Amino acid sequence: MTMMNTHYGELKASYLFRTIDAKVAAFRQANPGAHLLRLGIGDVTQPLAPAVIEALHGAVVDQARAETFRGYMPEVGADFLKEAIAGYYAERGVALDPAEIFVSSGASDDLGDVLDIFARGIAVALIEPAYPAYLDANVMAGNRIVHVEAVPEEAFAPLPPAGLQADVVYLCSPNNPTGAVFSVEKLAAWVAWARAAGAIIIFDAAYEAFVQDDGVPHSIFEIPGAEECAIEVCSLSKTAGFTGTRCGWTVVPKALVRDGMNVHAMWVRNRTTKTNGISYILQRGAAAVFTPEGRAQTAAAIGIYRENARVLTEALDACGVWYCGGRNAPYVWLRVPEAFAEAGESASWTFFDTLLNDINVVGTPGVGFGTNGEGYFRLTAFGSPEDTREAARRLRELLGTR
Repeated sequence: MTMMNTHYGELKASYLFRTIDAKVAAFRQANPGAHLLRLGIGDVTQPLAPAVIEALHGAVVDQARAETFRGYMPEVGADFLKEAIAGYYAERGVALDPAEIFVSSGASDDLGDVLDIFARGIAVALIEPAYPAYLDANVMAGNRIVHVEAVPEEAFAPLPPAGLQADVVYLCSPNNPTGAVFSVEKLAAWVAWARAAGAIIIFDAAYEAFVQDDGVPHSIFEIPGAEECAIEVCSLSKTAGFTGTRCGWTVVPKALVRDGMNVHAMWVRNRTTKTNGISYILQRGAAAVFTPEGRAQTAAAIGIYRENARVLTEALDACGVWYCGGRNAPYVWLRVPEAFAEAGESASWTFFDTLLNDINVVGTPGVGFGTNGEGYFRLTAFGSPEDTREAARRLRELLGTR
């Protein structure tokens, strides 16, 4: 009889977005004329940059001519794109060999696929609240989860807890869902811990383009010694609006060695065995992001989302609501006001229902990101400016009366 991966049976039901969709559908049916303002999903609303569109069109034309046609691409990514990405890192003083950069179809894929190179049953530390895919991918792999609680007193960016024992730790900065960021000092502490413990940090930098403040690293490789203990995963989804286009990259340094094995060489073998690479057309579009025109155009879109975040946090400030994020991240993580907490009920879901029914705003209950998220709520800055301003006005109206 075929034996199955029984760890799938250990997965908890993924009810969060299904429940949100069901509640929204019921609301729409009962209120067909209502204008819902959706600030819950982390998808972008601004279109691809003109430079990217031009490059995509040009690559399609290339595929129509024998002299420029491209078939199979290198499984690890085209040199023209990897060199462009390496140049992007160099601007921040991070020297990468383009061979250490692996082009992927987005951060989510590699955040789970990278588990292939580790033994099964390892201890994996997750800072919670956390992006749900971190947990699910490791449960599927049969790994043991070590929960590290993030708390408001540390701005949801904790230092390594005393006595932490883990083989791998996921760090996300700027964080989804909390919008928290790790300072140079905090990230250096994690690097020091990983080197001492022989552990590996998987650093999710998908939102690095939103960092504005000095002292907040865009990459873990800005920290000395990180090349000996870290893998970085990044994406163009939020940086350049590639959520529907799909392209990202993973950095695996050649200096990273564990258990007598070179991790970079392992990842080369993994990718060349399990993938056929990303299409030529998409990689040409991705490379255009790093041109001067592409940089300016994507920065303009990011500026719109930053302004949305400012509008939301300004409204929360006016109402005296505690929050994290917004300044260096496209997410705003707010504490549910006590007036919305009902005895025996989830404050996160009570607040969701209130916003949906009273002011027609859709966000995401914090408890969906782990039990440590109970009592909190996530809003995103990825909506249109018009919807975001109207949502902020409605929030002021609602919260200012409590």
